[in-house]
Amino acid sequence: MKLTKHAHACVTVAKEDAQIVIDPGTFTPDAAQAVAAAHALLITHEHFDHFDEELIARALEARPELRVYGPASVVERWSARRGQVTVVAAGDNVAVAGFDVSVFGDLHASIHRDIPRVANVGYLVDGRLYHPGDAYHVPDAPVDTLLLPTSGPWTKLGDAADYVREVAPNNLIQIHEVMLGPIGQQSTARFLSPEMLTEVPLAIVPIGETVTV
Repeated sequence: MKLTKHAHACVTVAKEDAQIVIDPGTFTPDAAQAVAAAHALLITHEHFDHFDEELIARALEARPELRVYGPASVVERWSARRGQVTVVAAGDNVAVAGFDVSVFGDLHASIHRDIPRVANVGYLVDGRLYHPGDAYHVPDAPVDTLLLPTSGPWTKLGDAADYVREVAPNNLIQIHEVMLGPIGQQSTARFLSPEMLTEVPLAIVPIGETVTV
């Protein structure tokens, strides 16, 4: 598979003639272009930095063949488009545009006791690539490449290091980085490395670049 890194939480995953996009949100400037090229979208949760509702609504209207998968809190707002949208939850395994997708997790990580936690699912694509959304949920399956959130009001460096240790991926790629500048990203990568806290180094894939996963 080929993974293209977009700004923040959004990635495109492609193989052969199929493309899926995970979490096109409002912090991703080229989200519209990514969605336009996708056969299907996977949404982890309803927060705007992962889920540009207006953009996706327009895409569903313009492209009847587009499919969207996500928790009920996301897709049930399009109840009139049952043929295009599918509710998923932990334990589901679905075929999405030629990809095998397994679903894990249930809730967004805690930000503060005064902020309600929303539904959040993670996606394991083709048994290799895991996008956790905004949670440190450890999937009950081997993970070759873990996409790791590195910034946000819910993240914590020590918890991230422990999460990587528990998942034990072969590869680690940064996502959810928009709240860190270049120095902060490099500092995080220094902590999340074999020299310090994790056995696998954190890779910082520049926005717009594509890597094989």
